[in-house]
Amino acid sequence: MNPAPRDAINRPRHAAGGIGFILLGMLAISINDMLIKWLSGDYPLHQMVFIRSAIGICFSLVIVHFEGGWQILKPRRPWLHVLRGLLIVTSNMTYFAALAVLPLAEATALFFVAPLFITLLSIPVLREKVGVFRLSAVAVGFVGVLIMQRPWQSADELDVDRLILVLPLISALTYACNQILTRHLGVQAKASAMAIYIQASFIVVSLGFLLIAGDGRYAVGVDNPSLVFLLRAWTLPTDQDAWLFAALGFNSAIIGYSLAQAYRLADAATVAPFEYAGLPLAILWGWLVWNELPVAEVWIGICLIVAAGLFVFFRERVRRRPVNTREQVHRRY
Repeated sequence: MNPAPRDAINRPRHAAGGIGFILLGMLAISINDMLIKWLSGDYPLHQMVFIRSAIGICFSLVIVHFEGGWQILKPRRPWLHVLRGLLIVTSNMTYFAALAVLPLAEATALFFVAPLFITLLSIPVLREKVGVFRLSAVAVGFVGVLIMQRPWQSADELDVDRLILVLPLISALTYACNQILTRHLGVQAKASAMAIYIQASFIVVSLGFLLIAGDGRYAVGVDNPSLVFLLRAWTLPTDQDAWLFAALGFNSAIIGYSLAQAYRLADAATVAPFEYAGLPLAILWGWLVWNELPVAEVWIGICLIVAAGLFVFFRERVRRRPVNTREQVHRRY
């Protein structure tokens, strides 16, 4: 019998470190979401994304220097990285467009169906066998989504447009497609290089928004708050808000480093379930900052989605198969 690889032997010793870093990353992500929601009433999304990514890429370039220098930035499959970048940008944009309107906890909970989408997509794309237990868990999770969509209420009874309730699901689906694409094609790259690719994608798309809609002309006469958030004119941040923008950029670097360290120090099956710590943090920020607490339907949906996602993770761990080959590329990176 072949001996276990040295990293496999040492990895359990670092499980606590991996869990610590993933919790730090989830805290940073929740702060990121809170800041973007806080600023969404005055600035366009693409301006915030541009400033955050421009600051974050500077930190990532420093890490690139220590991880091997400029040569690690040359991708083996450049068009694949372009596609993956567009998927992550789409996931970000749709999530934050919803976040401007939805309570923080509700938007976060709806996004957490991403692992369930990954499980479903792995069947036709990766030809993986998914047993009845995991399929049942996926079904339970989507029942939670259905409850949160409140189909029994008319459009007039809902506080938001139904399209806005769908946006976090689009975000989760595009994120899942990105992860399935990564697994299918086996992309290999340093975490810092991956960060550069994604941040560069955000910068390019944000500059495109600036050139096309930066003057705000497409937001004139628009009533949908999510569209206004996307199409509002760029404006110079106030002195106080400038510090919040700087915090967004610095926070982006913390997110990238924490997630990379978490999945480097411990295996995904150990670390991934702790990403669900983002949900109670989202509930906490919503309560502290906006005095929001989830309504009964949202609480039920949250419980079903979390239970289903955790069951899928732990079922995979029992079967000793990876749930998701994470590449340190996350929705809010």
